[in-house]
Amino acid sequence: MVNKDVLRKKVQYIEANLEKLAYLKQMSSKEFIEDFRNIETAKHLLQVSIEAMLDISNHIIARNRWGTPDKSADSIRLLREKGYFSEAEEELFTKMIKFRNRVVHLYHDINEKEVYKILQENLQDFSRFLKSIAKNNFSNPQK
Repeated sequence: MVNKDVLRKKVQYIEANLEKLAYLKQMSSKEFIEDFRNIETAKHLLQVSIEAMLDISNHIIARNRWGTPDKSADSIRLLREKGYFSEAEEELFTKMIKFRNRVVHLYHDINEKEVYKILQENLQDFSRFLKSIAKNNFSNPQK
């Protein structure tokens, strides 16, 4: 059985980060890119929010004793296999994990325009993840 308090704290963490990212999203491209603090803040908030998604996934997997994922993307795949996500969502969340890996390991290859584009077009992807987690862990008393 999952620890709903652990999940709630992670969800709240992601939601708080999304509020901060929404603030950065309101900036014009020029304003965003002119100040390195905007870019670095956005990269950090995206990175740690994706890490929180992985923490949530791994908590659910561990508590249900569904195995030990070898890679981060395996956590998302396993939850999709358990009915949490569609194949399209699995692909989407896997792309997010790949971005997080680039921020951590290939940080010098992250383009500020790419970060701005993510702010403009992809923040709702976190909400999709959170809705699936809520539906499967807070709405269904059997999980």
